[in-house]
Amino acid sequence: MARIFLTLTALMFVAFGLWSITDPVGMTARLGVSPEGISGVFEMRGIYGGVSLGAAALCALGVAIKRFEFPALCFIAAYMGGYVFGRAASYFYGDSALASNWQFAGFELVMFILSAWLVSREL
Repeated sequence: MARIFLTLTALMFVAFGLWSITDPVGMTARLGVSPEGISGVFEMRGIYGGVSLGAAALCALGVAIKRFEFPALCFIAAYMGGYVFGRAASYFYGDSALASNWQFAGFELVMFILSAWLVSREL
């Protein structure tokens, strides 16, 4: 089950990472975010594109080599858990967001729960 989860997660990160590298302005516009400033697009390619592709590589490594499965699951739990924590803070601070942002937040919550559950099975 963990390898299926990591395979699907790797594919998702590849798709999102490539989209973020090839069209960072379009990707962020879908989220209602504008990468303004001289380094905006540069940062979007690195943060969303590069980190997502790195996460995809770690997930793929977890699929290919058993000893990397647990670290990959821990990474996904921490990464998605961090997003959930940040989104919760935004909610409590009264920040506003588009429906697409809340959809991402829901997806991140599901990913956190699944990865944390898979990690707990390994302990």
